Amino acid sequence: MKTRPSLNLSPENRDQSRQLRDLVARATVHQQAEQRVLQSVPDNLREGVRLVSYRDGELVLQTDNAARASQLRFRQREIMSDLRQEEAFEFVWKLKVNVRPGRYSLKKPPAPMTLSKENARLLEEEAGHTKDKALREVLEKLASHANDRSG
Repeated sequence: MKTRPSLNLSPENRDQSRQLRDLVARATVHQQAEQRVLQSVPDNLREGVRLVSYRDGELVLQTDNAARASQLRFRQREIMSDLRQEEAFEFVWKLKVNVRPGRYSLKKPPAPMTLSKENARLLEEEAGHTKDKALREVLEKLASHANDRSG
């Protein structure tokens, strides 16, 4: 019987292939670098920001909206100055900010429509003048859904 291969993604696992260990090690380094970069970003701008790359002195960040990207660009000197305190980012000379909106937007469900007391009164009045019994029942039922807070 075959056994399923398991992926224990930790750098200490010696049973993994060399490529996978290298990938996990690089991901760990990237995560640590991202944490350090985010420490340099002002608190009110951190949400939605991630480190894309740092290569040849060019630091590339990504954010999910254009307003935050503009604010990051405006404060790039402050961010780079703070990062240069670290040996790994000693030669950062350019900050590039890309905008990539989130894949899914969380839309709030629409607020339920409510019926005011005035409209409920008009429906009841109309139901009183209607000769069709089925229509009268529907109008009365609709009028019973009036919102107590409006009107």
